[in-house]
Amino acid sequence: MSHLQIIEGNALEKLPEIADESMDLIIADPPYNLGKEYGNNYDLKGFEEYLKFSTRWLTEAHRVLKPTGTIYVFMGFRFISYLYDILDRKLQMFFNSWICWHYTQGMGKTKGFSPRHDDVLMFTKSKVFKFNLDNIRVPQKYYRERNNMRGANPGDVWQFSHVHYCNENRQNHPTQKPEGLIERMVLASSDEGDVVLDLFSGSGTTLRVCQHLNRNCIGIELNPKYVEMIEERLNSEFIGFDSIDPRMERVPLDLNRKKIREKYLENHKKWFLNRQPSYDRFEKSVQKLYGKTQDQKREIQEELEFDRQATRGNRVDD
Repeated sequence: MSHLQIIEGNALEKLPEIADESMDLIIADPPYNLGKEYGNNYDLKGFEEYLKFSTRWLTEAHRVLKPTGTIYVFMGFRFISYLYDILDRKLQMFFNSWICWHYTQGMGKTKGFSPRHDDVLMFTKSKVFKFNLDNIRVPQKYYRERNNMRGANPGDVWQFSHVHYCNENRQNHPTQKPEGLIERMVLASSDEGDVVLDLFSGSGTTLRVCQHLNRNCIGIELNPKYVEMIEERLNSEFIGFDSIDPRMERVPLDLNRKKIREKYLENHKKWFLNRQPSYDRFEKSVQKLYGKTQDQKREIQEELEFDRQATRGNRVDD
């Protein structure tokens, strides 16, 4: 059973209390310095002040991270390059991935292109680090026996919808992240029993995910109202994570041999849908696709892809 700890206070003041090289994984979603209101504080600093703030907490994060540890840092476009420079040149960490979290709807603009993504930097403390690829694979579009039956690498462009305001898991927080997004980071870069640190806990998504992935987690949160909200969230009933990579429901084409297909489809549920409340959509897709001619299969697959795209568009409202 996971051990969860919520520390109320300023991350810059609380981080020095954490022992050197004691964290397996750090997930940080700091304020983007865009002027958002977070109850008892505003996300608005001068340019140089914000860079100084970023350098201080990243330096402390580097100190508490184990030599085999990984850090994921969310950031908006204005400061992402500066954070990269701090991690790369000042802290001498090892760049691994620049992840693009793509969502289908967001802030609208009438002059210029509307933003539809956030960036996430993935750095490791050394060249020796954990990465559990089998835990985060996604279904392949076409099944090939010579390929890895377990699925494909999800790549560095991740599509997860925002947590809809009608979603029963939606918290009263302006920048709540989808659980599926955090789930992938935790599964990829930690093992059961590891310790995950969330420096800016906000709505408590990282703590919630670790709770159900058997990871220990320490969360630091400045706002006491958010601390109370997180505690309530951790005590609430779990009915499945609130988001899923739409590819997880994809039924591979070319599963023509019945014996191979039956084995794969059973494994698919265990590998890709094990934390979801229902298999109904997937099972309907299987039933609709197989038992048809090859041309019909391809036409149906195109219809299913279209339906999934339309469903994702309807689910997102941010």
